[in-house]
Amino acid sequence: MFSVEVLCAGSNADLLIKQALEFLPNAVVIADESKYQQVQDALCSSDIKVFAGEKSMVDLMTMDSIDMVLASIVGFAGLRPTLRAIECGKPIALANKETMVVAGAIVTDTAIRNHVPILPVDSEHSAIFQSLIGEVSPIDKILLTASGGPFRGMNLKQLATVTLEQALMHPNWNMGRKVTIDSASLMNKGLEVIEAKWLFGVEANDIEVVVHPQSVVHSMVQFRDGSIKAQLGVPTMETPIQFAFSFPERIESYLPRLDFSNYSTLTFEKPDRTTFRCLDLAYYAIARGGNMPCVMNAANEVAVQRFIDGKIGFLEIADYVERAMQTALFIPNPTLDDLFETDKIIRCK
Repeated sequence: MFSVEVLCAGSNADLLIKQALEFLPNAVVIADESKYQQVQDALCSSDIKVFAGEKSMVDLMTMDSIDMVLASIVGFAGLRPTLRAIECGKPIALANKETMVVAGAIVTDTAIRNHVPILPVDSEHSAIFQSLIGEVSPIDKILLTASGGPFRGMNLKQLATVTLEQALMHPNWNMGRKVTIDSASLMNKGLEVIEAKWLFGVEANDIEVVVHPQSVVHSMVQFRDGSIKAQLGVPTMETPIQFAFSFPERIESYLPRLDFSNYSTLTFEKPDRTTFRCLDLAYYAIARGGNMPCVMNAANEVAVQRFIDGKIGFLEIADYVERAMQTALFIPNPTLDDLFETDKIIRCK
């Protein structure tokens, strides 16, 4: 039913080559231009066209043979190709939350002008989307679930000495390094709050984060009459990806089914916003508006990389982001160029 037309990667040439040989796309793009020859040599015996660099990634979004774009590039780097795809009228299956965090107003306005649907792929936003299908009345609030990450229940003294290896040991999800560390700091949930605001047209104060360690209830919506609708399932990204691709239909899958006998208890609790300060930084960023979410996102990407490189401790991620937000030039109504400049300045500090 589905075929891959183009595959894009940042710097993971080995995985790009493996997937290209498996799915045989028309073209591949490796953003890291230093890896171009490696990919070209590996695929030279095939008919797959090989390109490199961010510009190629953006340019290929114009291909007439592309029917839908799965936007899953991690971080700010996903913004430009996603916008280009929207401008070309391509429906977006959105897994890159930073695109909406940094430029939610611009992205949604562009999608409306081009009559392009943005279908959420994050499990939480897919759950909200599924809970809203068929509803016409205003909602009371969104209940955005969070696993709590590997450090749920720890205090500041314990977090002061955690290692990268511990931060990457997520109890439920198998994700990339950046997303996994964001989950450990609760920044990932802060980013998802901002994304939900733009995807569903609600205010951030109408989005409540609920820690649900089992990751079975992917998110919920509460309506004005007090009723709550939720979407449940095993913790896998394959289901929301398939739903975005097949919407409005549900096609059969052979993924594992949720067996309630394996879950004697489903628990819910409030997040520890004092210990995990990144969540409140995200709420502040969206309340301030302008380029502040862009500042926060850029600073977080830098801080997470420094933590990965062993240059700062885990708790210093929030400190770094907060300092950047306090000292950055605030732009109330940024243009797209302003956002790219803001991102560049924060990364150079």
